[in-house]
Order: sequence, then C-alpha cells, then structure tokens
Amino acid sequence: MFSLPKNKNLAFGENLERFAYSKMPKNLEQFNIVIVGTGGQGQITLLQILAEAAIIERYDVKTSELHGLSQRGGSVEVHIRFGKKIYSPMVAQGKADLILGLEMQEALKGSYYANPKTNFLINQFIQSIPLAKNLTEKEISENLKKFSKNINIVPADKICQEKLGNSVVSGVYLISLASFKKLIPLKPNSILEAIKKVIPEKYLELNLKTFNLAKS
Repeated sequence: MFSLPKNKNLAFGENLERFAYSKMPKNLEQFNIVIVGTGGQGQITLLQILAEAAIIERYDVKTSELHGLSQRGGSVEVHIRFGKKIYSPMVAQGKADLILGLEMQEALKGSYYANPKTNFLINQFIQSIPLAKNLTEKEISENLKKFSKNINIVPADKICQEKLGNSVVSGVYLISLASFKKLIPLKPNSILEAIKKVIPEKYLELNLKTFNLAKS
C-alpha cells in the first residue's frame, strides 16, 4: 500500500483506504461519468475501456468525444453514460456521478457537471499553462469543495512512475482504482476483461500490471 502525503485540504486517506464518496443506489437506472484532462493523457482509451466494461455487464451505453482539441496540452473532455436505457451521450450540467480528472485544473473546469453527490477522483498533477496564472493544489481543492465534499486526489502519476516506470498509464490506474473502491458500478473483472480487449498486445502487459497495482 502506498503512503500519501498528509494534507488537510485534500480528501484522501493516508493509505488510499479512506475514500470520500456518495454511495450508489442499489437499483441503477443510469450512471454518468465525465473524464477531463489535457491532450495526450489517453482519454479516448479510458472511454473505450469503460464502455466495453459496461457492455460486458449488459448496460446500454452512449459515449461522446470532443475532437479537434486533443493536441498535447489542450483541454480534452469525454463523456460516458450507461444504464438500463440511455438516450443521450452527453452528461447534462450538474448530472455527473463521477468526474475523473487526469489533471487538477481540468478537474476544476469539470465541476460544471458536478452536484453535491458527485464523486471526484483526481490525479495529483498540474499541467503548467504558459502565459496564464496557474492555480495551486490548495486553491483547486478549496474550489472543488464548493461543488462536492467527495473529493479524492491520488498521486497516480507518481505511483505509476515509481512502481511501473511509466506514468502514461495513470488513467488506467485511476479507472481500475475507481472500480475496486466502488466509485463506479462496474466490477473489477469487467474492467480487466475490457483492458484485454481494448489495449493493443504490445502495451497489454504494462496495463495489466497497472490494473493489479490499483488492486494492491
């Protein structure tokens, strides 16, 4: 288990055990996820894995991708909705059940989709924006708490770099962690099978190690 830095402004446990989250209803009608980050962080791959996992569990699935903004460093936002019957691929304002932030400033932008019950799972990473005032981690955390108290910030980049030698899989680490911690109503085995189906063979071993790392 990884030891995380103590910070009174962040809502994660010292050892990833104590997550702040709203419990999911037993009879799920629909579940809405917004993934936000910057170009080059693999949002489309994460979307494909989650969609495949939802299909494995026989949910109706709709996804939406923002194209033309995915140059490295630019904002990228993708949506996935799944449940008994889904009509629109877009998550409406204030209707996200989970906001997955691959970058902290982008997670704050994604709060447009939050409500008091929304769960946030955020990579502890800030991408410097040239010629702009960059918010600090404390400022971002305090602003996020205006929208929801369920803020979980995890040093996914650092964990993956230290344990796997590559931070590029931090997004896969986070969606796997979300499943193990029950932040999403998708079974870990469904995520695992989806990873095997979506990820190209040459990168599969690294991603399987990432999944197992999230379990440990």
